[in-house]
Amino acid sequence: MPPTLASLVHHSALKLTVRAGGDRLDVPVRWAHVSELADPVPYMEGGELLLITALQLDAEDAEVMRRYVKRLVGAGVVGLGFAVGVNYADIPKAVVEAAQHEGLPLLEVPRRTPFLAISKAVSAAIAADQYRAVTAGFAAQRELTRQALSDGPEGLLAALASQVDGWAALYDASGAVVATAPEWAGRRAARLTADVERLRERPAPASAVVGAGGGDDEGERDRVELHSLGTGRRPRAALAVGTAATLGTAERYALHSAIALLTLTTERSRSLQAAEQRIGAAVLRMLLAGEPDHARAVAGGLYGELLDAPYRIVVAESASPPAGATAPEGKTSRPTAGALVAADTNGDPLGGLTECLESAAARAGEAVLVVPEGERLVVLAVDGGAAVGACEEFAAALEGARAEASASSAVPGSASDSGPSGPSGSSASSGYSGPSGDEDELVVGMSGPAGPIAAAAAYKQAEQALSVARRRGRVLVGHEQLAEGSVVPLLADDAVRAFADGLLRPLYAHDATGRGDLVASLRAWLSRHGQWDAAAADLGVHRHTLRYRMRRVEEILGRSLDDPDVRMELWLALKTTAAVGE
Repeated sequence: MPPTLASLVHHSALKLTVRAGGDRLDVPVRWAHVSELADPVPYMEGGELLLITALQLDAEDAEVMRRYVKRLVGAGVVGLGFAVGVNYADIPKAVVEAAQHEGLPLLEVPRRTPFLAISKAVSAAIAADQYRAVTAGFAAQRELTRQALSDGPEGLLAALASQVDGWAALYDASGAVVATAPEWAGRRAARLTADVERLRERPAPASAVVGAGGGDDEGERDRVELHSLGTGRRPRAALAVGTAATLGTAERYALHSAIALLTLTTERSRSLQAAEQRIGAAVLRMLLAGEPDHARAVAGGLYGELLDAPYRIVVAESASPPAGATAPEGKTSRPTAGALVAADTNGDPLGGLTECLESAAARAGEAVLVVPEGERLVVLAVDGGAAVGACEEFAAALEGARAEASASSAVPGSASDSGPSGPSGSSASSGYSGPSGDEDELVVGMSGPAGPIAAAAAYKQAEQALSVARRRGRVLVGHEQLAEGSVVPLLADDAVRAFADGLLRPLYAHDATGRGDLVASLRAWLSRHGQWDAAAADLGVHRHTLRYRMRRVEEILGRSLDDPDVRMELWLALKTTAAVGE
């Protein structure tokens, strides 16, 4: 620790005597300064021991000394050393009383002790304290490094908490707590999630000092330092350190060492990441080629039991939204658990999805295989695992943002409604462009559960789901959802609508002349599966009239209603085209 007035008083070579303020000798001394000025305050920084002989002071004037001592205390001077036997044989009573009144420690300096000796003693003590701090810092660095190599981030956190006499917590990119030391600190660390989220918004490296208070326990009102971890544009993790007081020099060394080690742990080198991606791509190709044994041999233990367990394949693309796309029905609020990254993709939705999946998998201790392919991403994730759940939450967050954007753009007077690109302009039909105003959107297809020998089938399922998601203007569609609802929405395509319009146009033209109601008759007859009496009853006509109308339909279209393919095409055409003239 730094020198104190008490350590100087106990210094055998200095022979200092306490004349006032004996109960305040434990304060640290930042420096020893000599000044004979009547007002040395402008040259003080605080924490000094001021040494004087009262050469230019009327030390016997009580009022003068009261003002003098009061100014020193106000400037943060921690002690006053008065040399006797130079200008005064003893310390004047006015000086002693003023020091006692202001609570300022007053030390008598004997004539045989030069001020230089006191300055050297303070300087030597400060240097020794700094050396101890550096030595302790290096020792802490060695211990932290050993723990990081042997026990990973958890061991490093435990060593750091011991070094700073407090607690430490590690957060992932989404702000969720990954590990704490000691374990009881988990509750305090969880309170800082919002502060970690705000730290993520600042360029790395970033830090902040916050409090984890809020509890009734006085011990929970810590001073907490937050530090972002990572070298890229977006932090990959964050570190929190809670202590009862400000960190000292040795503790600061330990903290900086922990930040460096955790950054190395959380940030993989680009070459290593590229190598892992190449291995992942090779493993995926082998799985899709029906060679799971070769895939396991190449992967080794890189993906754990992922290749053997039931998994899902996720295919994601960054694609422009379809013209006229509108927000799908669903929630408009964003999930808060696994989709925090989705709120800010920074123009890179695929990167945001990757970060979200990898963070969720790491937090749950499960393996995930992520293979980027340009503007496309292929993911192998454990069925029912954290990564699959995070993908669904991520998509739900983007869906919610899309709904909010669509709702706000529909408000009169909003920015998207003004100008030439308002309701009738081009931008009104351009669809939602991402939660941050990006030009690209994320489209995701997810397969059903599959095993090692069914990877190719699962990939095809994900591709089919992706195609449906793109056509429906959805962020995520699972393969199980394809069997839900009706097949008609899948036909919502301009080419299909054009075919339907062309097929039924002669019937609409006939009905427009007022010579019958062939479209309604055809719809009723098809909906009743060709049952004449039931269809005629629905229309309120005689069944002979209906038979005549169906013959006219065949004559006009040049097609036989006995052909099941013709009936199917006509029914789908009626479902997908507008009922013009009805």
